[in-house]
Amino acid sequence: MTLLRRAAVLIRADDPETGWIVRVALSALLIWALIGQATAPLIAALVCWFGFVATDHRWPRLARVSLAVAALLPAAVVGDADDGSAQLFLFAALFIFVMLPRTPLRAVLGLTAAVLAVMSLSIRGSAMLAQAAVIVIVVLFSLHRREHRLRTEERARTHEAQARAAALDERARIARELHDVLAHSLGALAVQLEVAEAELTEKRDLAAAATRIRRARKLARDGLTEARSAVAALRADVPPMPRALADLAAAHRADHGVQISLRTRGSAHTLNPAAEVALVRTAREAFTNAARHAPGADVTVSLEYTNSAVRLIIANKCDGADSGGGYGLVGARERLALAGGTLEAGAADGMWRVVAEVPA
Repeated sequence: MTLLRRAAVLIRADDPETGWIVRVALSALLIWALIGQATAPLIAALVCWFGFVATDHRWPRLARVSLAVAALLPAAVVGDADDGSAQLFLFAALFIFVMLPRTPLRAVLGLTAAVLAVMSLSIRGSAMLAQAAVIVIVVLFSLHRREHRLRTEERARTHEAQARAAALDERARIARELHDVLAHSLGALAVQLEVAEAELTEKRDLAAAATRIRRARKLARDGLTEARSAVAALRADVPPMPRALADLAAAHRADHGVQISLRTRGSAHTLNPAAEVALVRTAREAFTNAARHAPGADVTVSLEYTNSAVRLIIANKCDGADSGGGYGLVGARERLALAGGTLEAGAADGMWRVVAEVPA
């Protein structure tokens, strides 16, 4: 069974037009044809054919020369052959010569012209025209097949390169998201723990140390939430934006006891992960700023879908002071910019608004 599987793998990996299976089959067919017409030119053509098979991978130029000679020799005796042996040798060698992907077009055209010139020495009149037409058709068909295969392979390589570039971009985005989460959360956590240690060892202030430890615990919990959000955005089961916002709103409502109105306009559609994470992070930061700078104030959330963009608007009452111009919104603006989006935040008519927009 192992041998059969290996054979199947080799067959699937082989070139269906110029690979070793085709060459073995043609070699057997040419030997069989030579049995009935063992002339010197055909014997020499068979030798040249096997020279091509033997040298193709190591010396490709020598292999092409051998293959060209294997096509020219039977062309010289096509008119004298009693059967189709010479035609078989000619078309087999010519087809493989044209189909080889590394054969230059000028070499193909040169060999075709040489074959026709050699054939004209032994064939005259309408027979020559018929043979020439067949050869031209074979060459054109082979060229078409070769160009189609080369374009297909080029598209496959381009697609593979694009997939590789997309994977690298995604890994870079993952690294950036996790770095943002861990650098902020662990850095702040380390500071709080250092202060708590100083409170305990130097000041013997248990109440202050306990406050710092509680702050550290909250930072750890928030960091874990951020990390889970970053990981969840990479999974196939990422919730749609309306549901993700509804979950954030429900958590904020439960933590702070405020009313949050959430509405969605337009037809919801899937966003790329970077844009979705940026919007969710922006919403979380806006909720945090509302709780910090306007405790008890109700929050309105509007998610608007258009053909060209998705816009998130979060608003809450404010007293006219700066309600959230800190580093949180700066980081959100940077994250949105990486996703091709924008962020505007400011106070107007007694309301603090955060407006985030990403391309659809």
